[in-house]
Amino acid sequence: MAMSLSADFDARRDAEMAVEHIVQEHGIDRGAVLIAPVSDENSAGAQVAGSDTEDGHGKAGATGSPALRGRLRVSVETDDEKSEKVLASFATYGGRRAN
Repeated sequence: MAMSLSADFDARRDAEMAVEHIVQEHGIDRGAVLIAPVSDENSAGAQVAGSDTEDGHGKAGATGSPALRGRLRVSVETDDEKSEKVLASFATYGGRRAN
């Protein structure tokens, strides 16, 4: 039975890592996965991560600051057979179940 599963992420990198894991490790078609902002705010996430950091902190000498206000939602169309794997990938990368 087809179903839609969603989780909210604070950092874009975590959302992207969850998507890559879902697609590469669980064989879900990339077209069945959507990343979108949770609200009308930006889609950069609410937490500094990835290339925005240097040893877990903001980069030294960086100018400006990213507009970190909105979370990201990853939604996946899948079937019962893979639903637990999708939920495990969400949890591994810090996703909080949205539905």
